[in-house]
Amino acid sequence: MYKHHFGLRELPFGITPDTSYFFACPNYQQALNTLLIAAKNGEGFIKITGEVGTGKTLLCRKFLATLDDSFVTAYIPNPYLEPRSLMLALADELEIELDKEVDQHQLLKAINYRLLVLARDGKRVILCLDEAQAMPLESLEALRLLTNLETEKRKLLQIVLFGQPELDAKLQQDEIRQLAQRITFHYRLSPLSRDDVDFYVMHRLKIAGFSGSRLLTKDAIRVLHTASSGIPRLVNILAHKALMLAFGEGRQQVHVPHIRAAAKDTEAARSSLRPWILLLAGGLLIALVGVVWAYLQ
Repeated sequence: MYKHHFGLRELPFGITPDTSYFFACPNYQQALNTLLIAAKNGEGFIKITGEVGTGKTLLCRKFLATLDDSFVTAYIPNPYLEPRSLMLALADELEIELDKEVDQHQLLKAINYRLLVLARDGKRVILCLDEAQAMPLESLEALRLLTNLETEKRKLLQIVLFGQPELDAKLQQDEIRQLAQRITFHYRLSPLSRDDVDFYVMHRLKIAGFSGSRLLTKDAIRVLHTASSGIPRLVNILAHKALMLAFGEGRQQVHVPHIRAAAKDTEAARSSLRPWILLLAGGLLIALVGVVWAYLQ
């Protein structure tokens, strides 16, 4: 595509979570530090929330990749499961062999035994659930009961919930208020600032092999931040399209028109650009009135 044109080894703005592209700006580094500290302290429940596209899945994978071998990890990317299916998924992640017709009692007993064995071996077990806002209330309650499993020293299972802001609303419901009380660490991912977007873009380009000084102009970055609202996934989509447009024109740098065209082609970015366009239109109108006034004088 445009890799050779811009001197890249690979496409820098893919939307598939890749931990080699993890951007350690203060916001994301603090979230990662929160997870690592909570994990080492043995907390039962940890919660990370953020809007769609803010990088929760990438943060989750970076967190799991950062843990040392004293941790055993389980990852369930789509927890929209009723309690029994959720327990079976956890058992599978923990490599527990079960009979096909195992009943609920034997299932929980097998999970408990496996957790006890791992604890005796000095291992900590962490279960990460992505898209946790989609979990049924009954499954969330089943998770709470799982965290009752403990030795005299610590919990046998730690659980990290990654979800959209709807997860906060769900946890406020009376049926699972006991779970909400057990969440000891919480972090909310916020969108990138304009400076963060600039560093984020340069970071990804560098990882992809770019060795030049600036591929996107400062004005292009400003419009990119506005159009994306600082959401990393949208930044990636718009930057990728803008690079394609610049390549198509044979240019070596991305300018404002490329970002505008990319935003116009991206439904999620259109509404973000409207205030900017209205501001520009307002500025042009004021300038036009000034010219007319001067002419009449």
